[in-house]
Amino acid sequence: MTAPLTPPHQPQPHDPAWPPPPPPPSGPEGDPITAAEVIQGVLVTVVSAVAGALLGVLWLNLAPRVLLVSDGKGVYLRNSEAETAIGSDGTFVLLALAFGAVAGLAVFLLRRRGGVPLVLGLAAGGVLGSLLAWGLGTHFGPTSDVVAHAKQVGPNVPFDAPLELHLGAAALLAWPLAAMIVHLALTAVFGPRDPDPWEQPKAL
Repeated sequence: MTAPLTPPHQPQPHDPAWPPPPPPPSGPEGDPITAAEVIQGVLVTVVSAVAGALLGVLWLNLAPRVLLVSDGKGVYLRNSEAETAIGSDGTFVLLALAFGAVAGLAVFLLRRRGGVPLVLGLAAGGVLGSLLAWGLGTHFGPTSDVVAHAKQVGPNVPFDAPLELHLGAAALLAWPLAAMIVHLALTAVFGPRDPDPWEQPKAL
């Protein structure tokens, strides 16, 4: 007499007493990335980068000015105790955070299911937009040739210092970080839910 091939604690095939195995999980996370999603991610990148021009204009007009003065031999801060030296960085960061939050909200409202291309588009577009804003602000702001500017205005005449970002990369990352955080948070809270693969269908 031979032993059964199936252990006694295992269900027999097609045994009605045992429920069928759950279906494999599905949803946006397991779906392959489509060409349409890639195009949407590229559009998000382009629109965000172009919006950087508006950020640059706002930064140029809203950032506090640092006043310099020359005594004919050197150039100095007119008020060495003023906090306007870091005001341009703070203005840029606050504006970039606002632009990133709006970008993340807009992308979520347009496509609630999210997707990797959209998140990458928000990140890349935020970086490009910040770079464009920085370039526009420094290019159209006060000249960076402080010595020539001091000679032009004359001694003891205050003039604006060039617009700079002392925080560097940290300020440039404010936009993409805000965009991704807002988008991911909204997707996690209000996005569509994947069906539970272990939930059995209810009988009629």
